[in-house]
Amino acid sequence: MHVLLVEDDDRMAQALATALARRGHTVRRVVRAAEALRHVREAGFVLLDLGLPDLDGLDLLRKLRTVCQVPLIVVTARSEERDIVQGLRAGADDYVIKPFRMAELMARVDTVRRRLGRLAPPDGTGDGRQVRTGDVAVDLAGRTVTVGGAEVRLTRREFDVLALLAAQPGDVRSREEILDRIWGDAFLGSSRSLDVHVAGIRAKTGRAGLVRTIRGYGYQLGDLGPGPDPDAGR
Repeated sequence: MHVLLVEDDDRMAQALATALARRGHTVRRVVRAAEALRHVREAGFVLLDLGLPDLDGLDLLRKLRTVCQVPLIVVTARSEERDIVQGLRAGADDYVIKPFRMAELMARVDTVRRRLGRLAPPDGTGDGRQVRTGDVAVDLAGRTVTVGGAEVRLTRREFDVLALLAAQPGDVRSREEILDRIWGDAFLGSSRSLDVHVAGIRAKTGRAGLVRTIRGYGYQLGDLGPGPDPDAGR
């Protein structure tokens, strides 16, 4: 795997590059956001520090997500809840706070790779179906969501969560199952990552009931009613 390492601290960059190389990965280290944008299409994975000299790392993350969906983990000293939430909402696949154990970071890299490397979407969501609830349509094969006929842009992980719920609309998915299927780790129960992504789905679609909370257990695709007939007026 070719890793793009966006890190302006020389000692940290050397430690990360060495750990990655020992696992057989090649590494391109860049310091500036402009370099990251130039080389991201070559990468199979990105490790992104948020403290960059030419652009705030969260702004760079948003720019990267407009041009590619390469797996990406934020590795930063910023530990405020606001920064974590913004990083996850901007499309980071994971968020690791410095200082960290190198073995843990490498395990997180492997987990993200494993999850995104599964060719078949969860529960057969690549079967070409389109699931509708109210005026919301989830195209499981095309990985698109429309509300009232207008496409809504979700992050990759937000769509993965919604697709898992939509694959079996009547089923309730436990938090542990969702974390295991989407994050590859059922023991992230204390993490707010899942809640952040559910909140993002609700906010971006403008349909608070699209994801229904089953208190103390998990989530279910919400029943928004039959919705308008897409062929009406033709």
